[in-house]
Amino acid sequence: MKKITYISVLLILINISVFAQQSPHYTQYMFNEFVINPAIAGTADYYQIRSNHRFQWVGLTDPPMTNTLSIYGPHTKMPMGFGAYFYNDVTGPTSRTGLTGAYAYNIALKEKIRLSFGINLGLMQYKLDGNQLSPKDLSDLALQNSVTSAYVPDACVGIYLYADEFYAGFSTGQLFNNKLKLYEEKNGLNKLKSHFYLTGGYRYQIGRNYLLEPSVIFKGTSPKVFTFDVSARLIYKNTFWGGLSFRLKDAFSVLLGYSFDEKFSFGYSYDLGVTSLRNYNSGSHELMIAYRFNKIR
Repeated sequence: MKKITYISVLLILINISVFAQQSPHYTQYMFNEFVINPAIAGTADYYQIRSNHRFQWVGLTDPPMTNTLSIYGPHTKMPMGFGAYFYNDVTGPTSRTGLTGAYAYNIALKEKIRLSFGINLGLMQYKLDGNQLSPKDLSDLALQNSVTSAYVPDACVGIYLYADEFYAGFSTGQLFNNKLKLYEEKNGLNKLKSHFYLTGGYRYQIGRNYLLEPSVIFKGTSPKVFTFDVSARLIYKNTFWGGLSFRLKDAFSVLLGYSFDEKFSFGYSYDLGVTSLRNYNSGSHELMIAYRFNKIR
């Protein structure tokens, strides 16, 4: 890695994780929508477990790393679903850990088109580890050699329109706009901003063996931060897939995946940055592992 001052990178990481896009993002968002939209729970006829592991900007000192584990599925008779997920997001000396439970209810609009409404509630811990900082990196020595944390409740609401050929969803997270008091100074107060997500995708059947699935996710926080990802996957016999993705002002990505007997699924993506930060890292890696249980309705 080229020589770069730790504090410069640290300021970039903290700015991204605390003051801008405070929630982690995923290149393989199409496999991870439940963690940003609780309305996904109950839209399938089976329970499933999904884990996502993102290793961002490999090569930097203390780069962002995100791990998520979720389980969700339907009620056996009622048109509703339940789910929960655990996540841990670490960026340098800061970390974000939470446990969230979700409920969703869906209704039929037409024979093959349904609309789902969802809500989740959870508890988040934000932590700042001053032991990872040195005096030359700090403007306030109160942070050094201390570990401070804040616990805050939070919620998210969402809607999801879906059919066999398409899907579209909208959700809003961090509804409570909590303030984090990480240490006894005024600049230790950081407000959690509401996040907005708009997702959509379509499935085109190409012959007997291929399926093309373009998708997009728009992400924003008030009042100015906005970005989007656009992706496309080509799926062969519901078993192998490959694709490309682009994240605005961030990275191009390659996606690969495999599904065994429509039970076990594995996905991998590699991000190649398009900003000047690419000079100091070798890219980002992301792994998805999923298991689908038998149908229960």
